[in-house]
Amino acid sequence: QEKKIFTVQGPYPIIRSLLRARGWVERKFPACCGAQPALGTCSPWPPEEEEELRNEDPDGIHDLMSRLVRDQLPYFIWTNHRSASNCWLLQQNQVLNHYARVGAFTTKEGLCLNLRNLPWFDQADPNTFFPRCYRLGAMDEQQDFIEDFRLTAARSLLKRALERAEDMPMGMEQPLKSGEGAGESHISHPMLPTAGPGPPLPPQLVEDALQVCGQHLGSLGHQDIDRDPPFPHMTSTDWDNFLHGYYRVVHEGARLALSAGQREQCQALLRRLAERLPQLGMEGDHNIWILKPGAKSRGRDIICTARLEEVLQLAGGSMTPLSRVGKWVVQKYVERPLLIFGTKFDIRQWFLVTDWNPLTIWFYRESYLRFCSQPFSLHRLDPARHLCNVSIQKWFRPARAQHPQLPPDQIWSCHQLQAYLAQVGQVGAWHQVVVPSMKAAVVGALRSAQDLVRSHKSSFELYGADFLLGEDCQPWLLEINASPTMAPSSAVTSQLCASVQRDTLRVVIDHRNNPACSTGAFELIYKE
Repeated sequence: QEKKIFTVQGPYPIIRSLLRARGWVERKFPACCGAQPALGTCSPWPPEEEEELRNEDPDGIHDLMSRLVRDQLPYFIWTNHRSASNCWLLQQNQVLNHYARVGAFTTKEGLCLNLRNLPWFDQADPNTFFPRCYRLGAMDEQQDFIEDFRLTAARSLLKRALERAEDMPMGMEQPLKSGEGAGESHISHPMLPTAGPGPPLPPQLVEDALQVCGQHLGSLGHQDIDRDPPFPHMTSTDWDNFLHGYYRVVHEGARLALSAGQREQCQALLRRLAERLPQLGMEGDHNIWILKPGAKSRGRDIICTARLEEVLQLAGGSMTPLSRVGKWVVQKYVERPLLIFGTKFDIRQWFLVTDWNPLTIWFYRESYLRFCSQPFSLHRLDPARHLCNVSIQKWFRPARAQHPQLPPDQIWSCHQLQAYLAQVGQVGAWHQVVVPSMKAAVVGALRSAQDLVRSHKSSFELYGADFLLGEDCQPWLLEINASPTMAPSSAVTSQLCASVQRDTLRVVIDHRNNPACSTGAFELIYKE
């Protein structure tokens, strides 16, 4: 009569115990697919889950009650994945922990495509929080990527030329690295010596870069419209020769001949480009891009590369059979991340959506960091140094010379990060820069995809957003995950995963029935 019957797919002992404490009775998933249309596909429990369930119910009371409601409709359904239930057949009063069609922002391809529409919904520029991204399966976007790679190479050459000349313009200097005081550095951003092997490359390489960057600046200011005569354009052969010289400078340490006049031009151009391109600082000068399967998670099949031909080979399917599975996106790699003791990390940030019309978003005040197992380096692009996913890093051993203050389980809480930032002179960075920017990015991503999601009025969904901090503590949104893992991999995540499940039920059950109830660490940040 009270409609307190629930179904949980997966062990989720915390969800089960919290619902039972509220007087709910579990209707267990059948051992094989039955005639329960609202649940759709189901599967038998694995042996380890059966054992856990027995431990939760030693006297068999819950099992007996479950048998009594086996033919009843469950009103609260919690599953690992949306595919375990049929969203289309839900009754109005059934609550499911998933929405349909959320791939518009929970797949890399969907996020890449739909964030471009954000200016139509909000006065926000996705380029300020989402590294530029292209779908390689779309030929027009592949061509846009090629143009972007070439322009980035030209800007990078100017940056490298100025670094060699030790004459960076005001506002373009690299800030003091995290964990770095006068005379010490924990950060590996190696700079090649001014004198490289062999004779210096011809001055025309810098001239070409100056011309390309000047043309790009003109196009950003719409100065290329109806220009007479039009800007001269480089041919494909010209670009191939330019990239060959650029690779020699960046990857082989070849010397550049730079005149005083060219230095002044480089400084002026980069200053003006910095005003137009919000990603100029984070993009660095190695022109590294990260290739991702459009719909996979947990860091699977992700590749970092700094050469255009490698990206195009992979996109064309000629490099490996892997490339023919799914759709690929290529995204600008953040080359100047905030590092902690020379090591890269990212942030897993939870948020909860309880309605799509009106869009209602809850932001979790707690989050955690995931560290790489090896020191960061732009000259070695292996996963151990660049992919922070726990499912990737578990296959690597920590570096022998790992800093003693780095966590052995490679996980920190956000409070440990705040303490670290305070130690390096960034006391207010978390609350003044990181959190507000993460909230804005989450709201922007959801607003851009809102019209594509199929909403069920009584349902909800918990998501996990992954952010990377730049050296200025500005967060960059990497991806948004549906069904974020609740399996603890450390002492920190053991506590936090339990807390977020507890507080999710506070929001979707207790607060919905009584708005005066506590919502734990969830904060309502947006409601249309």
